[in-house]
Amino acid sequence: MPRQVDHAGRRRLIAEAVCLLADERGLEGVTLRDVAARAQVSMGAVQRCFRTKEEMLVFALGHVGARIGERVRARLNESPAQSARTELGHAAAEVSLLREEHRAEARVWLAFVAQAAVSEALAGTLRANYAQLQEAFTALAAEALGGAGPVASLDAAREARTLLALADGLTAQVLIGHLTPDEAQDVLHAHLARLWE
Repeated sequence: MPRQVDHAGRRRLIAEAVCLLADERGLEGVTLRDVAARAQVSMGAVQRCFRTKEEMLVFALGHVGARIGERVRARLNESPAQSARTELGHAAAEVSLLREEHRAEARVWLAFVAQAAVSEALAGTLRANYAQLQEAFTALAAEALGGAGPVASLDAAREARTLLALADGLTAQVLIGHLTPDEAQDVLHAHLARLWE
């Protein structure tokens, strides 16, 4: 009887190999041959899962985005009684990838962002990821700003866009060593605190 292949599992395994190689060498150092070797599958298995390198990169980017999204949801579910303000702060902190254990993921994320400047397929995936995050941030900002006098008139969607852009900028500044993770956290907290004044 022929062996059953878990195609979804194999695609995730390949995506993890792409991320490991991108962390070590950047996306320009990701080849199908090296991905196959790192994932411990044949070149044919990689090619059966993905028709092109770009298709493989798009899937890997979606995989990274999904991991970050899952972490945000898990963080918000840890304490369901927390306020929308606290939830927004936790979500922004997770998206910023400032903790040491997320440093490799931050390098991979920024490698994908850089490559998206010249790849419409990657740019489309990033836009979809950002749209989902912005929607979640907007809902939290609207709830948090809803009952606070003049603050209630703030545009929640604008604040969500600003916070998302700040989170990305902090990721980059920590990676290149312009800010320490603690300094970046301080910037993020100061920005959030100003929203509630």
